[in-house]
Amino acid sequence: MADSYFPRWRVQPNAAEGRIVGTDERLAWPQMLAMGIQHVVAMFGSTVLAPLLMGFDPNLCIFMSGIGTLLFFVLVGGRVPSYLGSSFAFIGLVIAVTGYGGHGPNLNIPVALGGIIACGAVYAVIGLIVSAIGTKWIETLMPPVVTGAIVCVIGLNLAPIAVHGVSGSNFDSWMALVTVLCVGAVAVFARGMLQRLLILVGLLMAYVIYAIVTNGLGMGKPIDFAIVANAAWFGMPHFTAPVFDMRAMTLLAPIAVILVAENLGHIKAVSAMTGQNLDRYVGRAFLGDGLATMLSGFAGGTGVTTYAENIGVMAVTRIYSTLVFVIAAVIALVLGFSPKFGAVIQTIPGPVLGGVSIVVFGLIAVTGARIWVVNKVDFSDNRNLIVAAVTLVLGAGDFSLKLGGFGLGGIGTATFGAIILYALLRRKSAQGPVA
Repeated sequence: MADSYFPRWRVQPNAAEGRIVGTDERLAWPQMLAMGIQHVVAMFGSTVLAPLLMGFDPNLCIFMSGIGTLLFFVLVGGRVPSYLGSSFAFIGLVIAVTGYGGHGPNLNIPVALGGIIACGAVYAVIGLIVSAIGTKWIETLMPPVVTGAIVCVIGLNLAPIAVHGVSGSNFDSWMALVTVLCVGAVAVFARGMLQRLLILVGLLMAYVIYAIVTNGLGMGKPIDFAIVANAAWFGMPHFTAPVFDMRAMTLLAPIAVILVAENLGHIKAVSAMTGQNLDRYVGRAFLGDGLATMLSGFAGGTGVTTYAENIGVMAVTRIYSTLVFVIAAVIALVLGFSPKFGAVIQTIPGPVLGGVSIVVFGLIAVTGARIWVVNKVDFSDNRNLIVAAVTLVLGAGDFSLKLGGFGLGGIGTATFGAIILYALLRRKSAQGPVA
């Protein structure tokens, strides 16, 4: 395998018994297809929600997520299991530079696209630097206590979005809890491949229960299947050309630092879960993510990032085959050309999608904690304790800062805060204890 650019994926015959499926292994093809669908479902909530919050076309963003994932896969030589989807780190600043009101299409998307491309360019340059000189300088700035806190914060920061989405009525809240129980029941009581498809199977179970309770028994808002019948099977995504506005580019380019922290944290998490050291692929991963963000911006899509949702799925299923993400990407490409699919997704009730999001976002937060455990982060060291504590509160509380025309949301302040706070306390510690 060492003499080939891509792994030679061998079949793992004992996967049904709960054995880990490594990055260079695979399941039988029908099972691989099922896992690919599950990863599409896992990323779908955020990859659709983020564009909707910014006024982008969700179908186009799904399509570009597939393109970006395939580009990433090629650049890392199929060695890093990751899916690239719409990044939430862009939401606040995209809304700020476009003046988006929050409803319908965003008429100023071209201005945001120029900034997204600038961010991707900065990100790609960082990737080239890391490829040339290694990751030591990044690891000095972002050790496991920092990356673990940042990954954890992403899950906690997204939590209010999931909870708010299911708080419209008492019925919605109960259905969200039913969805959580469906996913949990599959995770605990199912066996074999069914257990590994817990999110997909749990969602389908909750969908059926919701349809019976609403469409059948007349409780709550029924599912409207007419939009599916009226939608076309095939349709081209709506591409948009960028406009390069210096103010927008200046505001959005620094988001690259957040993406670097996210990506590094994700790679560290995958390394911890698989027991494989993926550090030598970090530079290529940054480059792939940066180029994918630029490509998405040129087409009219959002900036992309490696997805913690999919890492959460891997943590539960213990299937890390990189081929799964090729299948997921191809599925996303096909779905991006289908308005019919977009209509089907629109029929997924908000409480069901919200319930799945609660589980997935929780898995993200726990994955961050896993980084601390696997790397044996010492919380008896007050420096680590303070960095983790402050980062979690900044991110979970969505603490925002504005510096002139530049603004940072909760994930941004938590990311920069963790990096800066650790550097300051590390320097103090290096000078010796304070009397």
